[in-house]
Amino acid sequence: MTAQVLSETTASRMNPTGAFGAIGVRMQFAAGEEIYAQEEEADLIYQVIEGSVRTSRLLSDGRRQIGDFYYPEELFGMEAGDEHRFSAEALSDCTILVAKRSAVRHCGDERERLEKLIWAATTHELARTQEHLFMLGRKSACEKVASFLMLAAERVRGDLTTLVMSRQDMADYLGLTIETVSRMLSQLQSGGIVEFVGCRSFRVIQPSGLARLVTA
Repeated sequence: MTAQVLSETTASRMNPTGAFGAIGVRMQFAAGEEIYAQEEEADLIYQVIEGSVRTSRLLSDGRRQIGDFYYPEELFGMEAGDEHRFSAEALSDCTILVAKRSAVRHCGDERERLEKLIWAATTHELARTQEHLFMLGRKSACEKVASFLMLAAERVRGDLTTLVMSRQDMADYLGLTIETVSRMLSQLQSGGIVEFVGCRSFRVIQPSGLARLVTA
């Protein structure tokens, strides 16, 4: 399925998206569909309305690095330069709000609110990137997986967190093998730190225990 622009009637039934909704167009992407490509011109900004998104970058030898995962209300696709350094794909069926970067400068009364929204999203992404670098360079395998689960639980904000990404996605994000990720998840569950409901959903049983692993 290719990306589709939602009709005005469909869009009007969705939750309001604030200042960004005044300049954006809602589009639908099927699970696995590319939203933008690595090295594609970065003239658009995106906001997740429904679903989740993964950014990734392919190295010359075929290895893949996951950049980040994005959830409803989060902005992505913001670049310092003119091209995207990572590609973006829909992890699930998604509704995405898409706006031209240049539109921010010509949106009248909404400009200040939009600039604050983009600034907040940029600083939050910078903080996540710094934590990601620290995680890759200094944390053990168990600490990496614990950090990933805590971040996912905090961003989803619910008793039960569903991991929409695959184990391979997690491995590529954390710089681990898929076997190590699976082993660490089993270790955290057998230790009573988290409880998995099915293959992808979990709840945190011992928040303090998970926090100790994250900050170790």
